[in-house]
Amino acid sequence: MNLESGLTVSYRCNFRFNFRVRGCPTLPVVLFLHGFLGSCEEFSAIDASLCDRFCCLSIDLPGHGETQVVGDYTLSSTARAIVHLLDRLNIHQAILVGYSLGGRLALYLALHFADRFPKTILESASPGLQTEAARSTRRQHDDQLATYIESDFPTFLIDWYNQPLFRSLRQHPTFGAIYQQRLKNRPIELAKSLRNLSIGRQPNLWGKLASYEPPLLLLVGENDRKFVAINQEIAARCRSAQLEILVNTGHNLHVENPSAFTMHIKDFLFSTQ
Repeated sequence: MNLESGLTVSYRCNFRFNFRVRGCPTLPVVLFLHGFLGSCEEFSAIDASLCDRFCCLSIDLPGHGETQVVGDYTLSSTARAIVHLLDRLNIHQAILVGYSLGGRLALYLALHFADRFPKTILESASPGLQTEAARSTRRQHDDQLATYIESDFPTFLIDWYNQPLFRSLRQHPTFGAIYQQRLKNRPIELAKSLRNLSIGRQPNLWGKLASYEPPLLLLVGENDRKFVAINQEIAARCRSAQLEILVNTGHNLHVENPSAFTMHIKDFLFSTQ
């Protein structure tokens, strides 16, 4: 595997991905995809417990960290650029772990490149909105949020974490450090990411779930009722899906309960190897 960072990958527009690798390159690869406002450091506490058995690769998604993209992008073009990056790194297969935004991207990758991603773990993720009306409403909402980010990012961040799905995260002892780290994001790039990767612009993936066969682990927190319902429906439609609901947690499982999150990942990976 070529571990040179900052490789430029071209697919319709130019992606220059920043990434971090932990673990021996000869081991099976686990690819981590963070959520909105995160970075390639998002899963550092998780991959530390996996790197003795796996090579853990974490990517800064477009609009986040040090990754740079020239021009606009979509969920599908970002997915294809990631596949090209893996090609450049000589990685033929990888296990996917995606959180929220990264989970939506991971699901797209799993469904469209199943030969490259034999196992997938989704944390608080969604296959998208099922009607054009819902997608149109969400696009308008996210475009307004993007403008808010550009005009007053610190206040946006306060409002963002005041959402009910982050209630338990706000009470976590590490939230202060997380919040300060989020302030380091680049508002213009974040706004671009929100416009381009909004769930309102995501393809509807629900129809592909019934025919998906590789192992799929769904992780959600019991206090995140919206995503519990979404993932229960995923599990009902996808026969290869395994749903685990973590107690006393909300949307961000890997921060709120990293030990349980890691335990479920290990059980899934080792039981399906």
